Amino acid sequence: MTNTNYKQDIRTFLENFISEEDFADEDDIFELGLVSSLMAMQLVLFVEKTLDIRVESEDLNLDNFRSIDRMDTFMQKVSAPVHG
Repeated sequence: MTNTNYKQDIRTFLENFISEEDFADEDDIFELGLVSSLMAMQLVLFVEKTLDIRVESEDLNLDNFRSIDRMDTFMQKVSAPVHG
């Protein structure tokens, strides 16, 4: 099982859209006004492309995308192999 850390990839992606680079991994990027709700769709597309998956409607919860930490946790969860 791999334990990939997506945080740097997420930060690099966000910094392409956010001129203010002084934010922490745990900061709520929506609450801080760094990104808009339209940017949420770009974040979903980023996750889908990075993981080569389709984000399902039940995962389209803004809370999964509020911070680098939350996106990393979400990506770890959806990329983990299912054991049955």
